[in-house]
Amino acid sequence: MNVKIKDIPLIDRPRERLKTFGASSLSNEELLAIILKTGTKDASAKMLASKLLSEVGDIKNLVKLNFTEITKFKGIGEAKACELLSIIELSKRINNEITTIQNVKITSTIKVYKYYKDKLKNKLQEHFYCLYLDSSKRVIEDKLLFKGTLNQSIVHPREIFKEAYLLSASSIICVHNHPSGNIMPSNEDVLLTDKLVDIGNLLGIKVIDHVIVGNDNYYSFYENNLIGGKKL
Repeated sequence: MNVKIKDIPLIDRPRERLKTFGASSLSNEELLAIILKTGTKDASAKMLASKLLSEVGDIKNLVKLNFTEITKFKGIGEAKACELLSIIELSKRINNEITTIQNVKITSTIKVYKYYKDKLKNKLQEHFYCLYLDSSKRVIEDKLLFKGTLNQSIVHPREIFKEAYLLSASSIICVHNHPSGNIMPSNEDVLLTDKLVDIGNLLGIKVIDHVIVGNDNYYSFYENNLIGGKKL
């Protein structure tokens, strides 16, 4: 039976309960219903929320859904999907240990890892980022340059150094994740890093580290003495 929100006693409606008892008193279903706002002609927002949670299996699995996957759920169109994804992203950023790396002075690899471990958590594909630093090692910009497959990111040095010139960067730190959780560099990782270091030396834009992010740890080419550029 489809019970519409308007048929629920006022005090028991999700928004009224939130105003009276606070957000922490609401169930996952009720919180999601408030975000969804409306349902369909066949299902209320609360029923739609219940079906969505049932499909994903666990509230934590919502963070794994992308726009295409969310809009496959009946009753969730583009507008609802955008709102839901925005709220999920905001919640992730609120819980990040480091909320921004812009203008941060990079003094250690662990600082880079703490930022990207949250950014890359639950990613099922390899993502390749570059941190572009000024002469004081402050971050001018961090850019996602490539998104690859489960175990490979296709990255071209030309794109990396083009951005460096556009930003007038003095040095670069490369970062990518291994969705498998294994942080040891592949042969391709080593070859790419060596190539980037060589090109950087020729162009006067040092590659000072390449960090591989796993599930709860990292691998640093600099810390393992595989890069001999400027010290952090």
